[in-house]
Amino acid sequence: MNRRRSAVSTESDTSKANTHFARALIEWHGRCGRHDLPWQRDRNCYRVWVSEIMLQQTQVSTVIAYYERFLQRFPDVQTLADAPLDAVLSLWAGLGYYARARNLHRAAIRIRDEHAGRFPREFAAVAALPGIGRSTAGAILALARGERWPILDGNVRRVLARHFGVEGDPGQRDTLARLWALSEACTPAQQTDVYTQAIMDLGATLCTRRNPACERCPLTLTCHARSTGRQHELPAPKRRPERPLRRVFMLAARRADGAVLLERRPERGIWGGLWCLPEFESAAGAQAYLGRVFGAAESAHPLEAIEHAFTHFDLVITPLLAHCSDYDGPPDPARLAWYPTGAPGALGLPAPIQRFLQRLASAPVQSQLFE
Repeated sequence: MNRRRSAVSTESDTSKANTHFARALIEWHGRCGRHDLPWQRDRNCYRVWVSEIMLQQTQVSTVIAYYERFLQRFPDVQTLADAPLDAVLSLWAGLGYYARARNLHRAAIRIRDEHAGRFPREFAAVAALPGIGRSTAGAILALARGERWPILDGNVRRVLARHFGVEGDPGQRDTLARLWALSEACTPAQQTDVYTQAIMDLGATLCTRRNPACERCPLTLTCHARSTGRQHELPAPKRRPERPLRRVFMLAARRADGAVLLERRPERGIWGGLWCLPEFESAAGAQAYLGRVFGAAESAHPLEAIEHAFTHFDLVITPLLAHCSDYDGPPDPARLAWYPTGAPGALGLPAPIQRFLQRLASAPVQSQLFE
């Protein structure tokens, strides 16, 4: 009997602690949370969905301008689904992680064709859409409809791991299962939308990966990491391998009218599905391509290198400029296109390539400006 009472008492204490956790976050959000973000206005599933996809791996300050341009061009699911992929990618250029844009477009087409253009109401149907999954589906339904679904994005993992002292790598199955159980237990039945926004805001603004502002946190008195001085140990940091450096050559084949030959990249890999300068492992490979595709063409001259940092490696591109003034048609229209740098169209371009082409457009065709 005593053992049973002890178990009931422990369960009751845990429930009270979880209730306090949620209430403290909701009260803090009312005073200090973010209330004026673009996706918080006229909130619906479509607007929240687009914001959640953009916010994956990207900070709010970067996303806002992209989000507003995107919603102006694609105000609803139907418009997004009907648009060509290039129009979507062109508005995503510079935001990175382009698989998100491709999945967003695929999901919009699924909603149009399989759900009569209406965002699904069932959790399983939302989670099954390309690029969404369990946590993002929960965030969409909680924020847009106030439904009680737990979430576990990177910010929420960090808050829960620190507050409840969860050891282990959050990417491992057992640790992840415990964090999901905590997220489920802490998510309140009432004001779920406010709580969900609050815990994401806390992780983004106070409980940050480096230098958390514990003195301003509403959970500081009950936080395990704070009381034990382990803020920088929880959650367990991932072991980061040394960043590799990759070097490639890209061919800028330029016609007399200033147009530059672009190639659509494969969907898998970096800059998947975007239009880019043809890439080669060596300058000799680019020169051989020139001779094979264009016949008699002048030698390609190296220009100033372009450096770009990805999440897991650094990339150094050496552009090779070649003038192909007598060539008109694309060698392979299915995957190649002449891009008019003087009057650019709506093609999805990687940001560093877009900047390079803008510089190239300002130089006369025979100019040695970049050489």
